[in-house]
Amino acid sequence: MMKTTTQRRFISTNPAKAPSPVKADPNATNMLRFEENLPKLPVPKLEATASKYLRSVKPLVDDAAFQRTTNVVQEFVQGKGQELQKRLEARAAQPGVKNWIAEWWDDYAYMSYRDPVVVYVNYAYMLRDDRRRKTAPSRAAALIRGILQFREQLESGKLEPEYARGAPLAMSSYRMMFNSCRYPVKGSDQAKKFDPNTHNHIVFIRKNKFYELEVARGQESLNTAQLEAAISKIIQQAGDQKGESVGVLSSENRDVWTEAREALVRAGNEKALERIESAIIVFALDDTKPETRDQHAWASWTGDGRNRFFDKQEFIVYDNGRASYNGEHAVMDGTPTFRLNDTVGDIIAAGRQDDGANWSGAVPEPKEITFNLNDEIRKHIKQAEADFDKLIGAHDLATFSFDGYGKELIKKFKLSPDSYCQMLMQLAYFRMHNKLGPCYESTQVRKFQQGRTEVTRSVTIEAADFVRAFDNPDVSDSQKAELLKKAVTSHGAYMNEASDAQGVDRHLLGLKLCLQKGEEVPSIYSDPTYSLSNHWVLSTSSLNSKHISGWGYGEVVTDGFGLSYSVSDNNLFWMITTLRGGDKQGDRNRSELLKTYLEESCKDMKDLMMSVQPPAPAAEAPKAKL
Repeated sequence: MMKTTTQRRFISTNPAKAPSPVKADPNATNMLRFEENLPKLPVPKLEATASKYLRSVKPLVDDAAFQRTTNVVQEFVQGKGQELQKRLEARAAQPGVKNWIAEWWDDYAYMSYRDPVVVYVNYAYMLRDDRRRKTAPSRAAALIRGILQFREQLESGKLEPEYARGAPLAMSSYRMMFNSCRYPVKGSDQAKKFDPNTHNHIVFIRKNKFYELEVARGQESLNTAQLEAAISKIIQQAGDQKGESVGVLSSENRDVWTEAREALVRAGNEKALERIESAIIVFALDDTKPETRDQHAWASWTGDGRNRFFDKQEFIVYDNGRASYNGEHAVMDGTPTFRLNDTVGDIIAAGRQDDGANWSGAVPEPKEITFNLNDEIRKHIKQAEADFDKLIGAHDLATFSFDGYGKELIKKFKLSPDSYCQMLMQLAYFRMHNKLGPCYESTQVRKFQQGRTEVTRSVTIEAADFVRAFDNPDVSDSQKAELLKKAVTSHGAYMNEASDAQGVDRHLLGLKLCLQKGEEVPSIYSDPTYSLSNHWVLSTSSLNSKHISGWGYGEVVTDGFGLSYSVSDNNLFWMITTLRGGDKQGDRNRSELLKTYLEESCKDMKDLMMSVQPPAPAAEAPKAKL
């Protein structure tokens, strides 16, 4: 399963800084004013994709395998590929089709995916500490006030679109941020958006028990003090005794969760479920106090599995005032939820959280959402708890914050910070395994209608040359630096093409999905190189925010790593996740091992560049005259 959390790079929400080349629709809301005039997702040329694909696999295989792959690619381009290309182009040209892969991708990558969403699909943000708010009620109340302001802008259509290098981005997925839910359905899940005008409650989970609180009504909404008092009541009402966890069922295999939900409905719990599913958002009030960075990461990513509802967008607040965000990924990629968290952080930092707060009349009381549980449901809960504990117990996690330098110094080397970090990860992986690892870097294509993501294949020929030369004592530092520059340039070129929807992976998938029932699958797809090249042992994605201290998600293949990272001015951060023993080399902590190699590579690449291209010293301030 491939992660598709999008990158934040080059994104602006300021139209003054990013004048749009796309014509606005005067009849649309502000947020969607460019939507219908964005370009449709193009279908790449078959020959161009074939050539790019061959270049991308060459570093990963020996000469004999590459020759075999070249032959099957040529056979495909000259034969069945031509027919499939015509079918794909015809699909893209159909009236009403805005994006030829959108429906396919939503089903293929998310809705039909049956493994548990926790670990394999959802992602997590670790929010920076709020020094003014050290308790769960005060922290949650401030966050909710920011959320309500963002929600009003979004649902009214007043929210300003995002831009990338002057081009507006698709904003249609934003509509699923609030009052939405993913539903388990046998074979392929579904998603539903509830009317935000009639569903103005937030659901809280405390001690595995669910509570709802009406927080808005028309133009009115609760203020911070009212919210804090209500949340304190919820914590008090929940008491010390934990309830039977209905929420843990959402951590199960999707087909198993479907059966459990059907059992809940048969027992008369449909209305209780709908109160959760229709809520603006979920707030998990954990009774833990994560202290270390790794503890915070674990709590953000998985928690204990019980005090959660993974099918909705979810904030988590802990008893020490720390906070997190767990993102439901099926209906929305990372940039919208990233913007939500960034904007809420800005509102709180500026002290504007009570802007627009006004409530007349009695303040609503929190209400517990109760469930009728029978033996069948309790059996499902017990099994889900065991399955969750087994899954999480098989995983390793490590966080790594390197304070030696960041994008400021990398830019002084005249290198792209993102491409530099991609080479750094390749070097670390090569040192750990003595081989190159196929690497997926998520690249957004939201400048096209209904655009989501494409893949940047980070293992280029130039990247391989750099990685293989780095520890060779017979290669001079100046040669290594030159190889690094070439690797960074080639990576940047591929990323630019991917962001223009000219990558390899979505096109090859689309061609395969154009096969009709009973048709023979072309040999390009059964070629071992094809499986190898998209066996993403490194699943990577990057974002950076002053309000998010770290973020992450799970690995996508059993022997792989989830490698989310952030590049700050003077810091590099990674969250590393992996399946323990996934490489069949025992029960070693592979996340900690890769962390060690990342740290060494950070230092060694800096030393290399400082030795051959030291940045000019900062000019001294003029001395005062006496």
